[in-house]
Amino acid sequence: MRKKVTVKDTKAEAASEAPKARRAKAPSAKKQVEQKIETVGLHNLKPPVGSHQKRKLKGRGSSSGHGKTSTRGSKGQTSRAGRDFYLGFEGGQTPLIRRIPKRGFTSKFQKIYQIVNLESIKRIKDATVTPEVLLKKGLIKSRSLPVKILGDGEIKDAKTFKVHAFSKSAEEKIKKAGGAIEVLNA
Repeated sequence: MRKKVTVKDTKAEAASEAPKARRAKAPSAKKQVEQKIETVGLHNLKPPVGSHQKRKLKGRGSSSGHGKTSTRGSKGQTSRAGRDFYLGFEGGQTPLIRRIPKRGFTSKFQKIYQIVNLESIKRIKDATVTPEVLLKKGLIKSRSLPVKILGDGEIKDAKTFKVHAFSKSAEEKIKKAGGAIEVLNA
């Protein structure tokens, strides 16, 4: 005998089977962790997402999206060959760098000193202060550049200073503390 199937019956069966399908067992947390751990090597290294983009192929037909004018647009100075402009080019208008008035000059013979204040020399225990000592203590960065002592701070110990230049206030404070000064030639 055939069973008569109605629309209601099929809907009911489908509804009763749906939760069973949804209740499919998820893998345990332990198995998930095991699957995620993978050794790092050259075979599985990938660049970060978005850091590597495909090269834009130009002039390869209209279906590529970069055909015909090859992304240059139609007509105008930038569509022509040899369209190289200098930095600050403003389309033929007088550039900003030429519109601004120029004043003064920069000397080629300017001496650049490494500045050290008396305040930071307090920490040095040596009796003589030379560029080598200052470099060793990290107060200057280069042995080749001249050093100038400025008078910011106080000094109490009598020390001998052998550097390239001194400010007037630094000279006075060193001599007042009983120290000596020697000017080195740069």
